[in-house]
Amino acid sequence: MEIVNFSEHSIFHKKAQILFQEQKALIEVVIPKADVQHVGSTAIPNSLTKGDLDIQVRVKPEEFLSAVHALSKLYSLNDGSIRTDSFRALKDDTTDPPLGVQLTVINYEFDFFWKFRDVLLINDNYRVKYDELKNDFDGKEMDDYREGKNAFFEWLMQTPEFKSLR
Repeated sequence: MEIVNFSEHSIFHKKAQILFQEQKALIEVVIPKADVQHVGSTAIPNSLTKGDLDIQVRVKPEEFLSAVHALSKLYSLNDGSIRTDSFRALKDDTTDPPLGVQLTVINYEFDFFWKFRDVLLINDNYRVKYDELKNDFDGKEMDDYREGKNAFFEWLMQTPEFKSLR
């Protein structure tokens, strides 16, 4: 049973920013045309975070398989995540903070991580609501938090702010 804990954004902000810049540079060497984005709670000021860094790597459909191959040389595949023809999750638990990389095809089903970040940056009330959810699950089972988080993001996808992003 994995327990989830959250901390203030400020504790991880500097480390996450430095690691993002380092990883972005590495990714851009192996996938020069990729759109590399800092996503997740460490990209959102004042939010609670698990203390990990999330990066979304966005590529065109014809670049996806070569991007999977290139990123697999840098990171481990996240075996606990789904795999599709347009999405792969990778990770590196040895970095500080731990790193998650979501490889997506631009404008396909899983190309939403950057949108979640932008909506939470646009509307602070949504960020507060998300932090309230995190507080509710702090110290509880990760699987339960993931269910609550998924429900929250399903709701967020119905907001006018999310629907306006292209």
